[in-house]
Amino acid sequence: MNKRLFFVMLTLIVSASMILSACAPAATEAPVVVTEAPTEAPVATEPPMPAIGSPEHPIKVLFVPSVDANIIVSGGEVMAAALNEATGLTFEVTVPTSYAATIEEMCASPTDTIAFIPGLGYALASQLCGVDVAFKAIRFGFPVYWAEFIVPRDSELQTLADLEGKKWGYGDVGSTSGYMVPLVMLQEGGITTGEQVQTGGHNQTALAVYNGEVDFGTVFYSVPLTPEGKPVFSYDDFVAGTVTEDMYEVPAEVIPNCAPDAEGKKLFCDGWRVLDARANIRVEAPDVMQKVRILAISPAIANDTLSFGPEFPADVRAQIEAALVAFAETEAWGTSIGSADFYGWSGIAPATDAEYDFIRAMVAATGYEAPK
Repeated sequence: MNKRLFFVMLTLIVSASMILSACAPAATEAPVVVTEAPTEAPVATEPPMPAIGSPEHPIKVLFVPSVDANIIVSGGEVMAAALNEATGLTFEVTVPTSYAATIEEMCASPTDTIAFIPGLGYALASQLCGVDVAFKAIRFGFPVYWAEFIVPRDSELQTLADLEGKKWGYGDVGSTSGYMVPLVMLQEGGITTGEQVQTGGHNQTALAVYNGEVDFGTVFYSVPLTPEGKPVFSYDDFVAGTVTEDMYEVPAEVIPNCAPDAEGKKLFCDGWRVLDARANIRVEAPDVMQKVRILAISPAIANDTLSFGPEFPADVRAQIEAALVAFAETEAWGTSIGSADFYGWSGIAPATDAEYDFIRAMVAATGYEAPK
């Protein structure tokens, strides 16, 4: 092939290659697919709990049903209103059906309950879930109280030993003065009672004795007042051991004249004022003193408590404690928990857990357990 023809053919081949390259589809990168990272399914969240003491989450104030529930509710509302005014917190007054139900509620609602609860209830609740005492009751200068055994005034029963086989009326098995302390006294005396009747409260027990429905009853005892308005004996007298048996009752010569005052609010015997459980039924039974007498008095019992749930917020608790101390100094206190028809607390004083150790020892010695 001559040289000229060779170059012509080479030119044609190169030109054809360029044309074919130009006509071929342009090379492209693989498409990039953008995907979102997988997400977890949304989790339903509970709305935040309203603050303790707000209208949406009131603080529950529990009162054991040792006296008429209507009196407790009305007097409790007076206290709740005073505490609300002092602290801005909201309170809800509740009367559980029994002492055991009060303990159960405190343990079930540890952050928002306070309770006016007797020594036995406190001792059990503190061991069960850590309920903590703040105050103890003061009644006419006494940080203690007693249980009393009452019988019809014309009864032949004269001593505890005479109660063998007799029908016993008491308010509630969770009541310190109404049941637990008397039970220990009976056990220590080797006394086995007959039928036992749970009446529902101190007032009901006093009425059961008055009406002859039981042979004897056990209720709370408080020292009577002289016509000068002073206790027949002082706490110092009691500690010193100078109190004689006849000092627990008003003088025998004034008993025929015992009667409610004109307003029906107090029980007087020629100026002597009765403060034990018999006085609580003066309206239904104005001659209760003529019909019911004291058979025996128990050893002293640490007064009832004001206690807080085990997880109650410390800052809120401090507000309530300060407000209660102030409220106890007002006249309104006497229409609330200070009323003789209510719990009869004339004041409050700081309390310590150790003051209730003797009750724990009593519980351990008897094997007592809070009813379910």
